[in-house]
Amino acid sequence: MGYDATTYDDVEPRAPGMYFLRDALGCENLGVTVVEADDGWEGMEHDHADTDHEEVYVLLHGEATLTVDGDDVELGPGDAVRVDGDATRDLAFSADGSKMVIAGAP
Repeated sequence: MGYDATTYDDVEPRAPGMYFLRDALGCENLGVTVVEADDGWEGMEHDHADTDHEEVYVLLHGEATLTVDGDDVELGPGDAVRVDGDATRDLAFSADGSKMVIAGAP
């Protein structure tokens, strides 16, 4: 079969509101995460320097701040940001009912 399919909320969340789809879709290199969050949800600062894994953050609904190497990037619906693998990133949401898709690969 040339494709795999899933519904993100059928996947067991790894953290509250975080649905990692890599395994469910059989991805070998690409990571895909859906985040559903309310005001006050905060991630943890991290990077992917060891794997040079760049990521793209796309906010579908709500409001978020993506902090990249100490610079705050305010996001509204439809905004997208690409982050280098070795850059630190931290994500926070400031509106209830926010939804974001994050995709990354080496």
